[in-house]
Amino acid sequence: MSIATGIYRHYKGQSYRVIGTARHSETMEELVVYQSLYGDYGLWVRPATMFAETVELEGEPIPRFALIEAMPAPFAQADRNTP
Repeated sequence: MSIATGIYRHYKGQSYRVIGTARHSETMEELVVYQSLYGDYGLWVRPATMFAETVELEGEPIPRFALIEAMPAPFAQADRNTP
């Protein structure tokens, strides 16, 4: 599953910045690493399958998180030889 980095709107209305994805060290489950763009700007992780799922709102299926603006990943992967 591929989750693009960028700004997302949660179905409840708040905005978040997806930093990237990571793997759980024991289960290898793919997790989305994201930051709230309000309040204390906390960092969060959520299973990618849950991040990408739809929820029901007023009887209609909508994405839990909707991409608002794609942005480059904050950590470049091009130069892996840098110490």
